[in-house]
Amino acid sequence: MAILHPFKAWHPDSENVEEVACVPYDVINVAEARTLAEGKPNSFLHVIRPEIDLPEGTDPHDDEVYEKGAENLKKLLSNNTLKQDEETHIYVYRLIRNGQPQTGIFACVSVDDYDEDVILKHELTRPDKEDDRTRHILTQEAHAEPVMITFKDDATTKELIDETVNQEPLFNFEAPDGVVHQVWRAENTGDFVEAFKSIPKLYIADGHHRCKSASRAASEKKKQNPGHTGDEEYNFFPAVIFPMSDMNILAYNRTIYNIPDGFLEKLKKKFTLVANASPTPTQKGEISIYIDGQWFGMQLPLDDDPDSVEQLDVYRLQEYLLSPLLNITDPRRDENISFVGGIRGTGELERLVDEGKADMAISMYPTSIEELVNVSDEGKLMPPKSTWFEPKLRSGLLVHTF
Repeated sequence: MAILHPFKAWHPDSENVEEVACVPYDVINVAEARTLAEGKPNSFLHVIRPEIDLPEGTDPHDDEVYEKGAENLKKLLSNNTLKQDEETHIYVYRLIRNGQPQTGIFACVSVDDYDEDVILKHELTRPDKEDDRTRHILTQEAHAEPVMITFKDDATTKELIDETVNQEPLFNFEAPDGVVHQVWRAENTGDFVEAFKSIPKLYIADGHHRCKSASRAASEKKKQNPGHTGDEEYNFFPAVIFPMSDMNILAYNRTIYNIPDGFLEKLKKKFTLVANASPTPTQKGEISIYIDGQWFGMQLPLDDDPDSVEQLDVYRLQEYLLSPLLNITDPRRDENISFVGGIRGTGELERLVDEGKADMAISMYPTSIEELVNVSDEGKLMPPKSTWFEPKLRSGLLVHTF
């Protein structure tokens, strides 16, 4: 049984939502955040990327950064840029990209559900990123950004979502990237909570570090609270929960900075390469490789009777090409590999190679949401950077404080 927890969200007015709303912290670097927030004192980037308000070169893990983030959030709450709903609510959040809607439930989920594997993981987390987000949560006493979660389609929740989106939205605006964002307050909060009691599992799509950090923050707060009951707001964190059928995964592509001399010939001897291939693979098991100004198609080998992880393209790439031929055994830490979200397109891969910023690029076929769920259900983990979800949630729309 999954716990769905209504909360009193802090949110901007419809008149200033476009000024406040911003991209998530982890899709931009500090320089990009500075540019996006320039001239926008109420941008939520000042909360999730507070280093932009400190001198360039400031260590992003300096105490001053976390204190600045808390100060910036407090300012938005106290000057009425963000206002808190008087009652607890469930919300519905719709994103529309290229005419395609994706609609989910915006509410809090339970740290206990995360710890007890009602909310299933499919990726490892890095301790340094956990430390960073945990400090932000504890210093701000808030979960500033939601995670993205999915669940197997359910007729009751679909009916409740459909009823809600027929109401007048709280927000309805188009972001600079062309994605439309709409948010509604649900009038039947109790029905949503009751419906989730029959949802056996939830699956993390995007936001593993925020989930783990919420768990760690709750553990710290529990230690500090001798009267801990489990009902405190720090035991819950915000998520947008989408039915599987609404999820859209793009490819997560790779670039290799340095390849050995004669590497293309080595590839041709080991695999069957097809010259002048499409930059975008057309089916599972195919990759496209850009090297020496040309695209080559290649079929990835597959073990007999593979399990849920072994049949993933990202696993097969690692097993048969990256590790044995390039000695990239740990792509999380190897400095010879980088990852490019599919939203940037294959033109970005060509540019990086043509400009000499990488020796080789690899265009992948997207991992499916069914593959993600299968891996999670088996209690296994995907290789790093297996999925790129689009469109991205906007931050600053609904904030959860404790």
